[in-house]
Amino acid sequence: MNLDNHLSFEHLFLYERKCRNCNQTKNLIGEFYRTRKDRGPVASSFSYECKECTKKRVIISRKSSIIEVKWEYPDW
Repeated sequence: MNLDNHLSFEHLFLYERKCRNCNQTKNLIGEFYRTRKDRGPVASSFSYECKECTKKRVIISRKSSIIEVKWEYPDW
């Protein structure tokens, strides 16, 4: 039985992944951050949130965590 006709690299390695936030299918290696540096470029070593959604989430969370304190000199 010849397996070369039935299998290709696309079946062995995932090249695309669907983002959990925006539900768009994007390139795995170029559009997702790696979460585990010790492994090779395996699909399990990439996040499930694309780079654009990660940037938006971080910007929103940083803005809400900054507490604006109105400080004035004491009136002695």
